[in-house]
Amino acid sequence: METWAQLIVSVVIAVIASSGFWAFVSKISEKKDVRTQVLIGLGHDRIRCLGLEYINRGWITADEYENLYEYLYKPYEKLGGNGSAKRIMDEVKKLKIISGKEGDFKNGQ
Repeated sequence: METWAQLIVSVVIAVIASSGFWAFVSKISEKKDVRTQVLIGLGHDRIRCLGLEYINRGWITADEYENLYEYLYKPYEKLGGNGSAKRIMDEVKKLKIISGKEGDFKNGQ
């Protein structure tokens, strides 16, 4: 039984030390990095598009602000995004926040 244990330990150590194993691990982490980059890109695009729309309009509803900040910008920032999306978000934070009913009225509804 002891020789089997030694054999299993030796095989496990050989697999971990092999370059094929580390290439596999590297490939998995590379896929995650690409997915993260795509998510950051999509988040950046939505923050930019919506943020510029609100800035050009000159105001934002509380619901729009919550959606933009809580559900787009904060996760984007946690993934490592920054730059122009941060500058846009800083400008959005300066906008007048109005209630949803006021927003409906201003949009002609």
